[in-house]
Amino acid sequence: MSSQTITFEQLVNTRPENAFRAFTNATDMRRWLCNVATVVPRPGGRLYLWWNSGFYTSGEFKSVEPNTKIIFSWFGKGDPSPSEVQVTFTPKDDSTLVSLVHSGLGSGEQWSESIAEIKKGWLGSLENLASVIKSGEDIRFVSRPMLGVIIDDFNAEIAKKLGVPISEGIRLGGTVEGMGAAAAGLQENDVLSSIGTFPTIDFESLNLALHAHRAGDTVEVSFYRGGEHKKVNMTLSGRPIPEIPPTAKELSTAAAKLYKDIEIRLDEFLSEVSDEEASFKPSPTDWSIKGNLAHFIQGERFFHQYVAELISGYERYADDYGGNVDALIDATIAAYPTAQELFQEYKRNTTETLNILANLPEEFVANKGAYWQLGFNLLQDPYHFDSHLEQMQETLKKARDQ
Repeated sequence: MSSQTITFEQLVNTRPENAFRAFTNATDMRRWLCNVATVVPRPGGRLYLWWNSGFYTSGEFKSVEPNTKIIFSWFGKGDPSPSEVQVTFTPKDDSTLVSLVHSGLGSGEQWSESIAEIKKGWLGSLENLASVIKSGEDIRFVSRPMLGVIIDDFNAEIAKKLGVPISEGIRLGGTVEGMGAAAAGLQENDVLSSIGTFPTIDFESLNLALHAHRAGDTVEVSFYRGGEHKKVNMTLSGRPIPEIPPTAKELSTAAAKLYKDIEIRLDEFLSEVSDEEASFKPSPTDWSIKGNLAHFIQGERFFHQYVAELISGYERYADDYGGNVDALIDATIAAYPTAQELFQEYKRNTTETLNILANLPEEFVANKGAYWQLGFNLLQDPYHFDSHLEQMQETLKKARDQ
């Protein structure tokens, strides 16, 4: 059987060492190429890549010449046999010419689908690499639609409490006004079971369902409201993209405005809440007001670790969203027993957050992809806080009605 070779070239606005890192660091590879990656860039080292579409490939590094050339084997899902990829990095003025040669591809009908997907995949991915390096924007993410929902914990115990006959799905903690889910009539505690032809049994499957569509698409959404199974047509919303400030200090200043607004609203709410009311739980499995405050604290602590991983270039990847751990919530409440103590600890943690942002290393800010990812996640509208404030307001009403 004859062998085929496909060649690609992409000019990227960076030095060869940064382009080389984009092909040899798992965190960087996830920013432009795939959704899951694990790599050991040395001869004989592993390479495994996975996409939300369900495609995956594996191989090993055959040759690694730092900042100059890499060669690795490639055996993708559906490929009749392994092939080989060679990538070279050539300085060109202030940029780098990335030349990629995918060789060892077979011919005939059994290879036709694989070769078509390989061509399409490398063309789109290399275009995305140029975007991520130049501006930080991940084209895949910017163009991906969103439902406009807050995702909450879901398990068999919660399903039983809600009267939902399934134990795997996406439970809504609320919807965002003006977006697709709210417009379609979805509500808090609805449990999504599918979007279009894709089951939504967990967070990863939800990503897969959204990956298959574009903003503006209308899809059929199946969900449970209690024991009743419902279907609605939903028009998927576009993803709002915040403007990312160019410097670390400006990013910290922008974040400070968001945190200040949250703290003012929390302070106003808590000023009318007694400590007894703040301890009230509507049911044994519900959070009290103190539980919500502890959750905010845990969220800031998690964010600190997330930033540290982004800076180091070794971001942990989880297979799914594991849910909130009540033992952590209870432990935080034990350490800060009153609502005001919890509020003050939350403010101390946000002060740490803002100082971390203001002092981001220059080399991290220069890594446009990593910096854009951080800024994008940080500067979203406070949907998460809004949903928890509503929960706390409802809990306070129930505490006073009892």
